[in-house]
Amino acid sequence: QVQLVESGGGQVQAGGSLRLSCAFSGRALSSYAMGWFRQAPGTEREFVAGISRSADTAYVDSVKGRFTISRENGWNTIYLQMDSLKPEDTALYFCAAKYTTFYDVPRDFDYWGQGTQVTVSS
Repeated sequence: QVQLVESGGGQVQAGGSLRLSCAFSGRALSSYAMGWFRQAPGTEREFVAGISRSADTAYVDSVKGRFTISRENGWNTIYLQMDSLKPEDTALYFCAAKYTTFYDVPRDFDYWGQGTQVTVSS
């Protein structure tokens, strides 16, 4: 069973930066693609960024050039570096994992963390 725990959320002024972390545990961790999603009040959950087993990355258009997803060696921790934050980035951010034998970035995920709140003030 995979367990995911997010951390690093908080409150920041517009233009500032935060780095989210996702610690995960489970068997055969190298067989999982990872991703970040977010959900703002009154909206549907949105894919933000993903990283494949071969370290390919993908981003939603609204965060390209501002957010960077990366992984720690050994796949123990996934990060989301968020720069030039905007008030519209305010949301609950979730870490996600997917068991896969492929090397592309998925959009559907099987396991989810509890979320960490990011609030960007103007």
